[in-house]
Amino acid sequence: MRPSATAVILLGATGGAAALLSASALSQSATPGPVRYAMDAATISGMGAMMGGGGGGLGAMMGMLRGGAPQAVRTLELHHGAGTTAPKPEADHFMPKGAGLGASVKLLPPAPQGRAEGEMAFERPSGRLLLYWGCGERAPKGQPVVIDFARLAKGEIPPGLFMSGVNLPEDWQVGIANSRTYTTWPNGKDSKSLPAQASLLGAHRIAANYSKEIAFTLGEDFMPPLQASTTNAAGGGRTLTWAGLDKATGYYAWAMGAKDTGRGGTPTEMVWWASSQQQAFGGPLWQWISPASVRKLIAAGTVLPPEQRDCTIPAEVIKASGEGLMIHLQAYGPQADFAYPPRPADTRKPWSPEWIARVRFRSSTMLIPGMEGMGAIGSAGQSQPEARPRKPKCKGLKGLAERAAGLCE
Repeated sequence: MRPSATAVILLGATGGAAALLSASALSQSATPGPVRYAMDAATISGMGAMMGGGGGGLGAMMGMLRGGAPQAVRTLELHHGAGTTAPKPEADHFMPKGAGLGASVKLLPPAPQGRAEGEMAFERPSGRLLLYWGCGERAPKGQPVVIDFARLAKGEIPPGLFMSGVNLPEDWQVGIANSRTYTTWPNGKDSKSLPAQASLLGAHRIAANYSKEIAFTLGEDFMPPLQASTTNAAGGGRTLTWAGLDKATGYYAWAMGAKDTGRGGTPTEMVWWASSQQQAFGGPLWQWISPASVRKLIAAGTVLPPEQRDCTIPAEVIKASGEGLMIHLQAYGPQADFAYPPRPADTRKPWSPEWIARVRFRSSTMLIPGMEGMGAIGSAGQSQPEARPRKPKCKGLKGLAERAAGLCE
């Protein structure tokens, strides 16, 4: 079955960027300085793990069908940037044994952008996007903000669609735009998956043919998986609740949905909701954010505080999204920083490090309301009741997840 345009958008959102909307919102620029290295470590649970969020896929799905929730997966992204060059740049990150990736992984320049053979062409939807935000049983006055997809098709990004223009100096990025030489992992030649119990604790060493060597010992590890569920709220809303994580610095939730129209699955209306107190969607909120930046965003009402354990999605969002709502919850985590030579205790003294390195952590989960217990099916060895030997037909957007779990055909 060829996924609908709505499905592509929703799946893109769970991976970190909505396929329709993200390109201009995530761009950053910076002046090349010392050699920079970034490690981004994520734990993905719930439907996100089952749908292949960095290594789950079939294994996570089969685990779900055996009973219980799909097994969480761990992912790692490595980014190395320098102001020097080499004819064929490459770097090796020598890992602790507990990472389960062998002696090292190889960082290489990213492949040229282009559509791979057999890749599906994206169908841009028509219609409207309805924006809602804030926790509560009912949406406040002034919502939704309505955006015409025709404007987006022309490349017009309405003001306020993304959280942009926010000053987060702690969250520097490493990429092609700010590096004369940039290598990354995973890549087209080295894309190993991490074991379910992979650990980053221990000594790390990065050797490249275009910069000085980096070495540090990491005392932080992957965050535990998030556990979340939803229940009906008064007035037709839906309350999202979750078990807190000890090292979480804050939480951010968003949901996207749409109604099928019967025209090949192409929606006329999409819904996008965020847990922030103001109109703040996507952008850096979908990324790893430093604890210092999270504290600023909590003070601004953009991120939920670490002690919060629930947030009600307004009734208007539930009604407008029909059966296709997908909810994503993210826990921002700790950050470890390294440099050589280390920053002087007296910050007034000049400091010119040869290299700086940063390791960031987060944990996220994705769920569909009413389907949180789907993994329990089959735990007693029965795939379907005897009274219904044939599986029902998959219908609508919810049918995408049901088909993946083998509940419909």
